[in-house]
Amino acid sequence: MADHIHPIFDKILQRSDKEKALRQKALVIWMVGLSGSGKSTLAKSVEGALHERGHVTMLLDGDNLRTGINNNLGFSEADRIENIRRAAEVSKLFASCGIITICSLISPTEEIRQMAKKIIGEDDYFELFVHCPIEVCEQRDVKGLYKKARAGEIKHFTGIDSPFEAPTHPNLEVRTDLNTLEKCLQDIVDQILPKVTLH
Repeated sequence: MADHIHPIFDKILQRSDKEKALRQKALVIWMVGLSGSGKSTLAKSVEGALHERGHVTMLLDGDNLRTGINNNLGFSEADRIENIRRAAEVSKLFASCGIITICSLISPTEEIRQMAKKIIGEDDYFELFVHCPIEVCEQRDVKGLYKKARAGEIKHFTGIDSPFEAPTHPNLEVRTDLNTLEKCLQDIVDQILPKVTLH
């Protein structure tokens, strides 16, 4: 008897079932850029803009990942790679649930970004380059990290003594040094909305 209570659910729910329930298509927005480029500010703004339009989102950034799932990782090259790998795997899980995931991580090398893209899947991976020259990022230095890195208090700091390879073919690039937050946000939302709208 019990076997027949919910006969419609005898198969595993598909991603498409969850997307229909949420009335959206899943996407992973992978935000790349130097510390101080404006990634976190834009990520919060993008999440807010999508939420206002009725979309279900998840925001992942270095801070919330490193206090939880990645709290055993440091900043060595191996740990940075593992940090990105775990973030990509978590993003993939959210995508499989139909959720739009905004990942705000420096992701400093092409190799690291290609790994993330491969894990998430090319169709679900939207690379957003938050472009701001290091001189401007250093002037902003909102967390005082560049000052510490210049003083040798922080080792392997991206852009100072650890390399940053700018993406060569991002899906979208926004210049936070040349444009307002509102203009950058509008450009992003204009690109994202068609991709997450369920037809």
